[in-house]
Amino acid sequence: MLDLIVRNAKLPGQKDLTDIACHNGKIVETGPQLDASAAHEIDAGGLLVTPPFVDSHFHMDATLSFGSPRVNESGTLLEGIALWGELKPDLTVEAIKQRAWELCRWSIARGTLAIRSHVDICDPRLLAVDALLEIQREVKPYIDLQLVAFPQDGYLRDPNAKAQLKTALDKGVNVVGGIPHFERTMADGADSVRQLCEIAAERGLLVDMHCDETDDPNSRHIESLSYETQRLGLQGRVAGSHLTSMHSMDNYYVSKLIPLIAEAGVTAIANPLINITIQGRHDSYPKRRGMTRVKELIAAGVPVALGHDCVMDPWYSLGSHDMLEVASMALHVGQMTGMDQMREMFRSVTQRGAETMHLEGYGLEQGCNADMVILQARDEVEALRLKANRLQVIRCGKVISEMPPATAKLDLDGAAHEVDFRLKRSV
Repeated sequence: MLDLIVRNAKLPGQKDLTDIACHNGKIVETGPQLDASAAHEIDAGGLLVTPPFVDSHFHMDATLSFGSPRVNESGTLLEGIALWGELKPDLTVEAIKQRAWELCRWSIARGTLAIRSHVDICDPRLLAVDALLEIQREVKPYIDLQLVAFPQDGYLRDPNAKAQLKTALDKGVNVVGGIPHFERTMADGADSVRQLCEIAAERGLLVDMHCDETDDPNSRHIESLSYETQRLGLQGRVAGSHLTSMHSMDNYYVSKLIPLIAEAGVTAIANPLINITIQGRHDSYPKRRGMTRVKELIAAGVPVALGHDCVMDPWYSLGSHDMLEVASMALHVGQMTGMDQMREMFRSVTQRGAETMHLEGYGLEQGCNADMVILQARDEVEALRLKANRLQVIRCGKVISEMPPATAKLDLDGAAHEVDFRLKRSV
């Protein structure tokens, strides 16, 4: 007997309903009206069943620290970095783990079962590295957590960063990060990109750099990252995160830059909630939107994934780790309201994120991991519009989170009505 069958599921991009049969943590068969029985059956009733959500860019070491030791009143990136610097001396492994575990419980309830988290390696004690490596092992039954060695204070700017980054990688952190726009000069930024990519090439690791998280159109480290990716043969293993300076660059330069990114096989990771909050702080009016050119990158064939980046930390005071909120913000600020564009934003927090993290066994085909989320929506666009409830979250064929449907019961002069904000017709 099978462990689980999810019946009458609407899969992303498909019209017909299908059943999904699971056994020993894997999807063993899919198809309409499967002639099979299972210990547990769920009737999705035509609702959308999706692979888990993926957060391609996050900072778990800082999450849920909002208000400690104070609040970022200016809302700027630089005050956030300074505030994190004030907090670091008081960090403990236990405190980091407590906050991280609380966030992971939120993530599970939101159906976010894969997270790439940058971890600051510029604390000589490497407490955050040790704490998140422990969290990585502890949450493995529920969440795929990938860690990036992130030199928050600058790989060349911080005199201890080189040795500490190497130690973090030796401990088991397996993605190389960087922040070239925070180095002292543009030349140092480019040199940091070169050195960090060489480390990744030598060790056979992935790369994910904070690149050009600034309003300065002359910050062009994504160009250096694309060059080093090709020089070192790292195609398909490199991501550039944020890329917000691109919203301020002139169109001629961007018309050259985006094809270089595509040619190098570099993935772009936008963080719309944080990008539009932090960027443009020095503008009066008109104000720049802050997010990178997602629509143009996708049109050029550049894979685009999305990250939540922060939840209640020195940089962002809001959030509940809802990747549908992230995708919704991206399509709004990027003016991507065409049907195909909205579906691509849904893919940016599912499939594209899985590709970015090189997740194995991700998807809803036979042989994939039996990981999925049943949403209170009939398709991807409705899920984005409603920030749909995650009715069931399934990991390895087992329901690990349930949420009741969101409905309102109305009494209008004795006439009962039920509202769930879904159209009664197909679009």
